[in-house]
Amino acid sequence: MSSASKVVVKVGSSSLTTPQGMIDVDRVDALVDVLAARRRTGTRIVLVSSGAIAAGLGPLGLSARPRDLATQQAAASVGQGVLVARYTSSFARYSLRVGQVLLTADDMMRRAHHANAQRTLNRLLELGIVPIVNENDTVATDEIRFGDNDRLAALVSHLIHADALLLLSDVDALYDGPPSRSGSRRLADVRGPEDLAGVELGRNGAAVGTGGMVTKVQAATIATGAGVPVVLTAAAHAAQALSGAEVGTYFHPGGRHPGTRLLWLAHATTGRGRLHLDQGAVEAIVARRKSLLPAGVTSVEGEFAAGDPVDLCEPQGLVVARGLVNFDAAEIPGLLGRSTRELASTLGPEYERELIHRDDIVILEARS
Repeated sequence: MSSASKVVVKVGSSSLTTPQGMIDVDRVDALVDVLAARRRTGTRIVLVSSGAIAAGLGPLGLSARPRDLATQQAAASVGQGVLVARYTSSFARYSLRVGQVLLTADDMMRRAHHANAQRTLNRLLELGIVPIVNENDTVATDEIRFGDNDRLAALVSHLIHADALLLLSDVDALYDGPPSRSGSRRLADVRGPEDLAGVELGRNGAAVGTGGMVTKVQAATIATGAGVPVVLTAAAHAAQALSGAEVGTYFHPGGRHPGTRLLWLAHATTGRGRLHLDQGAVEAIVARRKSLLPAGVTSVEGEFAAGDPVDLCEPQGLVVARGLVNFDAAEIPGLLGRSTRELASTLGPEYERELIHRDDIVILEARS
């Protein structure tokens, strides 16, 4: 962490706001003080910040995070401006400028949008700007329901090829049980899934947030699997963490560096439908990493359009992969069981192509 030249820092709502939903100016300034100090050393920093919905509660006169989607979106709309204005003012104390970047999973799974987000973030960093990234909560219904900026931060760290990811929480580290329980032990290092065996992960975040330790561990798993080391600690320990001090929990990097877009496809999307495959097609995709052809599909579920992510299921119904489909759901039943050559001769040359190209398929752990 101390030698990283490009760092993604994620901070949650509970670290920025009062329980009533108002921005805590002192907390924001304290975080910015730390980031600006690191920025002066030449480190490029991307800040993934929750807090838009929480920041909108006070101005809207709400005492707690709303449950209905429309009010959540209204709070995000009001709060995003409040949040960015506060960051703009705080970073200006150090003559640093910020740029707002709102992302959705839907943006990131499409080639052109994904490439544009990558270019924009990299250009902002080149210009000396501190990007402030958040999910586009005002319009992204799936993101609001999932409410996981931890995962977004992990994906952004891979998107910009960051050297490290710092996850800031209201808890100082990962423990093997509830931190408030006597006997719970801090985990200083996590090198793989075996180190998490038996660890109790809380799923509920603070009243103004939506996360919990489980989302942070998932985010760390995504990032380290893409080769990015992760430190998880409390916002109060941000300076120590960035300096390389032994605080919080360090998740060691490992694994290969998958293509960025496939990482988004695996972790930032949900299937809009399902294609059920015969065993031969499953083996071709999973074992030989081939494209999916119409002849290997037995049935189709759901409503989706060309370019949408769909889940690929083996004969027993388990999802084994996800891919970006080349045809609308309504077109596919008429293609099933037929070769691409036959389809081209009867329907036209535009049908002589795969349902999903192998470059648009990511293999998943089998799940129901």
